Amino acid sequence: LNLRDAGVWRIIKKMGPAMFGVSIAQISLIINTIFASFLVAGSVSWLYYADRLMEFPTGLLGVALGTILLPSLSKLHANNETTEYSKMLDWGLRLTFMLALPAALALGLIAVPLLATLFQHGAFTAHDVLMSRTALVGYSVGLIGLILVKILAPGFYARQNIRTPVKIGIVTLLATQAMNLLFVFGMELHHAGLALSIGLGACLNSAILFYFLRKLGVYTPEPGWGKFFIKLCAALLALGLTLWFGMGSEQYWLSTHGWLRIIHLAGLVAAGVAVYFAVLFALGFRLKDFAKRGAS
Repeated sequence: LNLRDAGVWRIIKKMGPAMFGVSIAQISLIINTIFASFLVAGSVSWLYYADRLMEFPTGLLGVALGTILLPSLSKLHANNETTEYSKMLDWGLRLTFMLALPAALALGLIAVPLLATLFQHGAFTAHDVLMSRTALVGYSVGLIGLILVKILAPGFYARQNIRTPVKIGIVTLLATQAMNLLFVFGMELHHAGLALSIGLGACLNSAILFYFLRKLGVYTPEPGWGKFFIKLCAALLALGLTLWFGMGSEQYWLSTHGWLRIIHLAGLVAAGVAVYFAVLFALGFRLKDFAKRGAS
């Protein structure tokens, strides 16, 4: 890599703002860690462990879908295929809702089983599990926003529009810090307020990105979103009931140890996945309906 090459610097100048546009949540997390250091002892650790679980679906779904979308959208834009461009974004949004919403629901509902099974050993006590739980619930509220940003931002980047996501990102960053002050010091939500501000900030970010995609005529929703959400809500309800009744009491997870807890959690997750996709299948969802080829 020759840093004296003007072409390299042009690429860096484009990459920097683009990375900023999709990394607002990570920047906010760094700032929130500083905030947390002034709260009660343990706040930084509670946020950290909750963030580890939140980052798994964010990275798995958001990064994967964003990586698939960007080259396909770029090719469609180069070919001036505006209709297919919009359809590709529509496909990405539907797939995101179908996969991210159950992940968010699961993180919020079975936060204690997840945290207790993965982290409750050594110096990480039952109290730490419960404190981390409140942060994880806060993150789960905005998980859909965290993933949607990585889907919607490529809708601008593929059109060589870097400025709009960056401007929206700056607004989001400022709004997130304002929510920090409100939640932590005004409403006294402590470290949970820091997590909630990141989640709601991501939802604001994705909402503004969506608004401008619609306003600029880049994206037009395909028919059937109403029925799609109704069916999705039915599957989410079935998932929620399965997890709620299947996990039992929180005290059980805090007092159980070893393989018994691991086997129970694995069975709970497997049952949730099976019920969710079984309901979707019964309502007419088919895998082939979400198979999408890249731009040729």
